[in-house]
Amino acid sequence: MSDNDKTVTITQVRSVIGCTQKQKATIQALGLGRPNYSVVKPDNACTRGQIRVVQHLVKIEEN
Repeated sequence: MSDNDKTVTITQVRSVIGCTQKQKATIQALGLGRPNYSVVKPDNACTRGQIRVVQHLVKIEEN
């Protein structure tokens, strides 16, 4: 398995109510929007940076 094949499943577990605009925009950029929504993204530096911004709102599963 090469680096390009690694993915992470990101599940939103908390609402963005009361969050900053940057955090809301990051959730939207990740393709999330409501609690319990999940997306599969490539595991790279860009995705990891986005996850770090909203780490208190999401759950991560490495595939």
